[in-house]
Amino acid sequence: MSEGPTTAAGAAPESTCRAVTESSAAVSSAAVAAPPHAPTPDTARTGQDARPHEALPHEARPHEARPQDAHPHEARPGDTHPHDTHPHDPRPHDVLGVEPPPPPASPPAPYLSAFLAAPLALAVVDRRGQVVTANAALSAMLGADEPAALEGRTAAELVDLASDSRTWHSYREVLRGRQARLTCTRRIKHPDGHSLWIQVTVSPVPGGRTVLLSLTDISARRELQARLRHLQMHDPVTRLPNRTLFFERLSAALEAGAYDGAGTGRIGLCYLDLDGFKAVNDTLGHGVGDRLLAAVAERLTRCADRIGYDRGAVAPLVARLGGDEFALLVEDSAGTEQLADLADSVLRTLQEPFDLSGQRLAVSASIGVVERRMEGTTATGLMQAADTTLYWAKADGKARWTLFDPERNAHRMTRQALSSGLRPAVERGEFVLEYQPLVNLGDGVLRGVEALVRWDHPQFGMLSPNRFIGLAEEDGSIVQLGRWILRTACRQARTWQLQHPEAPPVYVSVNVAVRQVWDSDLVADVAEVLAETGLPPELLQLELTESAVMGSAGRPLQALQSLSDMGVHIAIDDFGTGYSNLAYLSRLPVSVLKLDGSFVRGFQYDDGGEHATPADAVIVEAMVQLAHRLGLTVTAECVETAAQAARLRQIGCDTGQGWLYSRPVAPDRISALLTTS
Repeated sequence: MSEGPTTAAGAAPESTCRAVTESSAAVSSAAVAAPPHAPTPDTARTGQDARPHEALPHEARPHEARPQDAHPHEARPGDTHPHDTHPHDPRPHDVLGVEPPPPPASPPAPYLSAFLAAPLALAVVDRRGQVVTANAALSAMLGADEPAALEGRTAAELVDLASDSRTWHSYREVLRGRQARLTCTRRIKHPDGHSLWIQVTVSPVPGGRTVLLSLTDISARRELQARLRHLQMHDPVTRLPNRTLFFERLSAALEAGAYDGAGTGRIGLCYLDLDGFKAVNDTLGHGVGDRLLAAVAERLTRCADRIGYDRGAVAPLVARLGGDEFALLVEDSAGTEQLADLADSVLRTLQEPFDLSGQRLAVSASIGVVERRMEGTTATGLMQAADTTLYWAKADGKARWTLFDPERNAHRMTRQALSSGLRPAVERGEFVLEYQPLVNLGDGVLRGVEALVRWDHPQFGMLSPNRFIGLAEEDGSIVQLGRWILRTACRQARTWQLQHPEAPPVYVSVNVAVRQVWDSDLVADVAEVLAETGLPPELLQLELTESAVMGSAGRPLQALQSLSDMGVHIAIDDFGTGYSNLAYLSRLPVSVLKLDGSFVRGFQYDDGGEHATPADAVIVEAMVQLAHRLGLTVTAECVETAAQAARLRQIGCDTGQGWLYSRPVAPDRISALLTTS
């Protein structure tokens, strides 16, 4: 017999043991990465108890010889050597009983190879939080020389999981098997100096006492998100923070100031609007307008930086809120004086002309300044106050700054409350009419009454017309209110006529706003009311202000002419204070002039005291003579003394109205006057 087969047979146990040991070690290294049927490190042993066929898939079991794995000295199918037989070959064994040699050790299990070659950075971590094994992607991401250098390291230190308590607690819960998964984002430092943003995922391995740590480099995504956020939060024209970022910073400052006692606890805001910017866009184009906005933004930024540097504090935040509106936010302000200085600096900065591509432009700005405590302040409330103050600055003449005034704001809030309640008040019947007598200056007989509206407000009490008529004209509710006044006054005048048939009939004078002429069919309204109440047209007088009547043309003039043709009297109220276009006066269908009370007050003293104005008497006499030559009657308002009445009577004035005769009174008092007369 040859020694070759004998030697092969004798070497088989040593070779088999080495194969089992290598396979077991491989399984131990990647036990937690294996499928559920893979053994844990505790079950992988060497020697006869290793039982590798229980740990590996069927195709990886090293003791099962297959045709393609046969040893070169082993018989293969088709080999006709009479003395070589395969252990499982049905042919008779060799007479010497020599077994074929075992196959060589199998390569690592497929899942372990995938783990080591995966492009995703992976590591197996035991329950103590130490790295058992890692792949090449993880070592490259963390700057390690090789994966083995990470083994035994504390995983939490590698990826900074202990930097905040909540993440650290969740990580420990995953290690203990009490939490299914942890996902978080971390910024780590690479050994070469650059930073990485990574997404960390920690999840238990089924069937094992280890967890799988995976890292994903999201630096590019974070950089893209940062660029997109910058574009989203900044104005493309001026490159300043936009409205969204401004409100974000404002809300954060208010929230921090409410809980942080380190600062002053105050906040300031300068809300700026360019005066006349629309004219620049309309005349020079939006291109020049955009360049002007960019130049203004640059000056505002320099101004804010200089203010911050001089005070040794953070520079105010400069933002463009939209259009030609800018804002400068001062956190931890030192008081109104600091905001006033900032507003003055801004105005001085913008006074210098701008040179834009050959265009030399001069602009000014109006600024609303608000400074208050952070506690109890909201972003919305602060911006409302700033917007209101900016409106005041423009109303006061522009090119200036105005400080928020709580008392003035309370008045504005009252106006807003009145404006919003006008229409519902008409429907609820909160308005009442009082009547002031119009007396013939010659004989003292009651000739007519003027209907004056009052608002019995449930919160503010009885309000005179000057508190709400202007608001009603602004929002259009004067049309609805005017119809009610007209109908109520005509109905009352008809009632007096029926109750006192023996007395001379008195006319009722009703004030009409010019918006009623434009926004409604005044002629139709008057005709309907007269027909409904039965009041004769000659007992109705409509009063319009001089400024409204003198500029009438087209539809208003046609309406006035139609009313005059109907028999209704037309009076010009407050004559002498408006346009006083006497040439135009001759073409209007007017029958009465009502002289403004300021002329009457000018000659109220007979002794020529310091309040006497001789020129007023001359003016009144001239207007009365002019009116009479035009066929008009004249009524003097605000007659308060007998001396005034006597002087007006001497001048030739026809009718007087004022406190000398009566204050505005309820309808029953007028009935008493009619009974007395």
